[in-house]
Amino acid sequence: MSLTERLAGDRRALLTGLGAAVAACVLVPTLLPAYWVYLAITAVVSAVIMQSYGVIVGRVGVMSLCQMSFASIGAWVVLRLNVADAPGGFLVWLVLGGLAAVPVGVAIGLPALRIRGVNLAVVTFGFAVSADIVLNANQMPGMSELRTLERPALFEEDGAYFVLVVLVFTVIALGLALLNRTRLGMSWTELRHSERAAAAHGVSVARSKLAAFAISAFVAGVGGGLMAGQLGLVVPGNFAMMQSLALFAVAIMIGPHNPEGAVMGGVFGAVMATILEKLDLPQDLGGMLFGVGAVFALRSGVSQTDFTRSRKRERAARAFLKEHETAAATAAERPAEPEAPAVPATVATGEPALTVSGLTVRYGQVTALDAVDLTVPRGAVVGLIGPNGAGKSTFIAAVTGFVGGYGGSVALAGDPLDRLSPSARAGRGLRRTFQTTTIAPELTQYEYLTIGAGRGLSAEEADELLDFFGCPPGRLPVSLVDAGARRLLDVAAAVAARPAVALLDEPAAGQSAAESLALGRRLAQVPSRYGVSVLLVEHDMDLVQAACSEVTVLDFGHVIASGPTGEVLADPTVMAAYLGTAHVSVA
Repeated sequence: MSLTERLAGDRRALLTGLGAAVAACVLVPTLLPAYWVYLAITAVVSAVIMQSYGVIVGRVGVMSLCQMSFASIGAWVVLRLNVADAPGGFLVWLVLGGLAAVPVGVAIGLPALRIRGVNLAVVTFGFAVSADIVLNANQMPGMSELRTLERPALFEEDGAYFVLVVLVFTVIALGLALLNRTRLGMSWTELRHSERAAAAHGVSVARSKLAAFAISAFVAGVGGGLMAGQLGLVVPGNFAMMQSLALFAVAIMIGPHNPEGAVMGGVFGAVMATILEKLDLPQDLGGMLFGVGAVFALRSGVSQTDFTRSRKRERAARAFLKEHETAAATAAERPAEPEAPAVPATVATGEPALTVSGLTVRYGQVTALDAVDLTVPRGAVVGLIGPNGAGKSTFIAAVTGFVGGYGGSVALAGDPLDRLSPSARAGRGLRRTFQTTTIAPELTQYEYLTIGAGRGLSAEEADELLDFFGCPPGRLPVSLVDAGARRLLDVAAAVAARPAVALLDEPAAGQSAAESLALGRRLAQVPSRYGVSVLLVEHDMDLVQAACSEVTVLDFGHVIASGPTGEVLADPTVMAAYLGTAHVSVA
């Protein structure tokens, strides 16, 4: 599927959602009794708040247990402006309430830069407890005067107010959908799976997380303002800390980062008890349904809406793959052109693209790298080889900023990088891959290339990259791509950014001998085709000879040989290091 076709699919989903919103605005106020209209308002307001969970929990994967505290800020601001007869009216106050929650969201997000998982959940729950105490110790604005919030004249009746909350929900859903198509939105998905991989693609982990907290706080604040508009006055119990905990559990189960999941979460939390009562069913049934859903989510590792969407996407992708395989089989029947011999890249004579001088890394008393010097000339593919435990991966980690406190210096085109973070180095033009790929399975290959490139890619450019590196068609979600192809996709994403230097850590892992040799031929063309110099860490000597014009050999953190590939591989010292006749290498 091309990018144009994918966008067409998104438009169809958008039109379906808008159609459902319009139908709800027409049918609910017209057909339902007043009591059920009121419950419908409650459900949609809850769905708005669930969208804030969709940002921070669903997209970023952060355990936030204080979203209702953000909602209380929005409600407090709206009610306070109402008491003060502030200009602008309810809709302006609604936005101001959301904005008031943003700095608090950023402040709560700061610990997320250093702590994760349960520890961060404790911090956010601690804020919820503190907010609960403050709310119970102080009356909400308007409570002492019993001055209720007056809705705008156009939305004074419940039926009209239902239309307003649906419009707000729809606007937020559209905004988040657009945001999800940007690099920031897609980076959140990558952050959920691997912060290291995101940083290697030039994503600022700190900015992305703080942006997620800020946006989720804004959405929750708007939801709190809508609740104030519905009730006229609110009490601390509307935003109790246990409410945040319960909605977090619902978010894990349902997946409110999808609009239908937010709606389901709102309905579940707001009207499930009433529905069971009207149907003469025991209230315990709601708890049983919740328990079954939670077990399913925990066992499958995905929410219910994610599971449903992935099944649909995979069915469509498998059908497309079958068509693609048929076309490929037809093409294979044509006479094959003779394959060009492997020709290593020619070393350029200009200034070095990457210069590493005296790189030293120590872990306590262990010296992993000892004064290593290495240069990658502009327009060249250089190999870094050595037995297991030689320090190759440590070298890449230090050069790209994932290991701090090293000795020596790293410069890119003469500019020092030593004080820069991994994401900043990636932004300067130093990209890397990892030995173990951590690509979010729900992303398509197109989306992953976009994250890696750091910019929008045309369909032609994306398809050309995938075809050159031998990846499957870009329509496929990563969940349907095998391990070997994922490594090729990682390489394609690193090259897509057109960095000065790409550091590839064993990209041929999982490839057959023929596939590995083909990859070597492709890598040899990368400097001239994409303007990217390459430092290749690899054990496959056939691949190294096919791709690399120069090789540096590490053994126990020391450089034991460096020079043209053929000469280095014939060096007796190098052969001894690999065969273990000089000393035993450490795995």
